[in-house]
Amino acid sequence: MALLSTHKVNRSTRTEAAGFTLLEVMIAIAIISIALISLQALNIRTIATHERLQRMTQATLLAQHKLSEVESLSGGEVFQDTDQGIFAEPFEQYKWQTRFTDTPLDSVRMVTVEVIWGDGEKNEIVSIDSFIF
Repeated sequence: MALLSTHKVNRSTRTEAAGFTLLEVMIAIAIISIALISLQALNIRTIATHERLQRMTQATLLAQHKLSEVESLSGGEVFQDTDQGIFAEPFEQYKWQTRFTDTPLDSVRMVTVEVIWGDGEKNEIVSIDSFIF
């Protein structure tokens, strides 16, 4: 009989130690929650960076387009020193500005095309320089 009672004690000890306590589950949930919140913050930052880079790429393409317009119209015309405007839809949030400056060579002028976007203090700008003969 003594053997049977020892066997029962071991079996009941194994059953009690098989599960997780409430404290262990709460700690695991807290750790997982902190990790998920960190990943979500990283995801939001990545989306914001992607949006900024997308706008910068679009502004660069618009500046190149405006520069090619200026270069194609430059056949002997005299341009004013500065000109500015707003791009047509769907790019109306971008403004452009051109500046012409003289160079040491009489037949060569430097043109600078700037594309600006943003509001107030947070304006961003892309600038491209070229030479017109």
